[in-house]
Amino acid sequence: MSSVARLTAITTSTLSLLRERQRLQATHPTLHLQQIVSNLRLLRAGVIEAESQGVDDVAGPLRGQYERLIEMLGEEEARRADLESIPLPTPPSPPSPTSPSFGEGKMSPEPVYEPYTDDPDSAPGLDEGGILLATKTNNRRLGKCKVIITYVLNVNRLTRCRVHMHALLDQDAHLTHLSSSIGRQHHISLQINDELEVQTGLLDTLDTELDGTDARMRNARRRLERVARGAKENGSTVTIVLLILVLLVLIVVFKT
Repeated sequence: MSSVARLTAITTSTLSLLRERQRLQATHPTLHLQQIVSNLRLLRAGVIEAESQGVDDVAGPLRGQYERLIEMLGEEEARRADLESIPLPTPPSPPSPTSPSFGEGKMSPEPVYEPYTDDPDSAPGLDEGGILLATKTNNRRLGKCKVIITYVLNVNRLTRCRVHMHALLDQDAHLTHLSSSIGRQHHISLQINDELEVQTGLLDTLDTELDGTDARMRNARRRLERVARGAKENGSTVTIVLLILVLLVLIVVFKT
C-alpha cells in the first residue's frame, strides 16, 4: 500500500502543477500535462488500494482531493488521459445469522423476585420493636448523611469563594499595575507636550531672526547694486578728475 505521506506529497505537487498550468494555459496549453496525468494515476491507484484495505480515514480525504484535481484538469483532458472517477467501494456483506446449536450453552437461571408489600407487619422475622429500632437506625444514618452532604456543600462553597476571592485579588493587582502604567504614560505625555511647546517657541524665535537677517541682506544687496551702478555710470569722470589732480601735483613739483 502506498504510504499516506507519499500520496499527500503527490496531491500537493499535482495541485501546484495544475495552478501553474491554469495560469499559463493561454500560452502553454500542454504545460506539465504528462506529469499531472501520471500523478493522478498514481493517486487513483493509491486511493483504490487504501479503500480495498479498509483504511477509510485516509481514503476518504484523498478521494475528495482526487475529484477536485480532476475538475481542475477539465473533463476533456481527463477523458483523453483515461482518468475516471474512483468507483465507490462495495460495502461488505453482512454475516449470515447462525442459529445457536441445541445444547451449545446452558440457560442462565431466571432470578427469583419476591413480591413487594407495604405492610411492615407482613415482613418475616420483624416484630414491632425491631421495626422501631430499624427506623431509628435509618433516621440516624439519614441524619449523618445530611450532615455530611451539608459539610461537603459548605466546603465546596467555601472553596469556590476562596478561588473567586483569589481571582478578584489577582485582577485587582493587575488593574493597579495597569493604572500605574497609565499614570506614568500620562506623565511622560505631559513632559513631551511641554518639550514640544518649548521647541515650538525656539523655532518661532529662529524664524523671526531669519526674517530680520533676510531683510538686512536685501538692504545691503540693494546698496551694493546702487554703488556698482554709480561706479559704472561715473567711471570716466572720476578718472579725468584723478588725472587732473596728478597733473597739477606734477606742475607744482617741477616749478618749485
